[in-house]
Amino acid sequence: MHSAIKGSIAASLFLLYPYLIYLGIDRGMAWLAPAFFSAIYLRQAFTARTMQTRINRAAIAIAFLLGAYYLQSLTAKVMPVLIQLMLVYFFGRTLLKGRGPPLIERFVLLEFPQSPPSIIVYCHQLTIVWALFFAFNAVVCSALAIWGDVYWWALFNGMIVYLLIGVLMVGEYIYRHYRFPDLVIHDPRASIKTMIVNGRKVWQDH
Repeated sequence: MHSAIKGSIAASLFLLYPYLIYLGIDRGMAWLAPAFFSAIYLRQAFTARTMQTRINRAAIAIAFLLGAYYLQSLTAKVMPVLIQLMLVYFFGRTLLKGRGPPLIERFVLLEFPQSPPSIIVYCHQLTIVWALFFAFNAVVCSALAIWGDVYWWALFNGMIVYLLIGVLMVGEYIYRHYRFPDLVIHDPRASIKTMIVNGRKVWQDH
């Protein structure tokens, strides 16, 4: 129950982050978000088990702290860029030789342990699509953070990006029926449930 509450709070903050930053910048409190993340990483630096992790977390904490003082608005808006780049890394690294199978394939194997070669190829291609999609988002987020108005930055990160993800997911689901007409395709709700229940292992193995 405790972990579920923490997860719900974290998810809510994640979804509300663009709007909170918009309000913070509008009210002259842009420094608050970088200072908050600096405190989080500083705490992680003290509790980390390895010296390398401590150094990495401390460096990030210092970077956020400096950003809270010198580049408040820009630092506050950089978090979505880091998240998109992290997703590019997670998807993209599984495409490298010796790092496979591709991330999409790992999730597909949860439902279809004996996938035919055509499915494997499709999973590789779909992983590329998602990696490029997140790379595109990172570029747009960066451009809006540096040159765009905070309103458009908040609108893109708080709404448009999720609409684009939904369009891509729905479009892929429809295309999948045309590309594999003989494949038994589970209901999206069943697939989402499988990912939630078993997906953690995929990320841990990743």
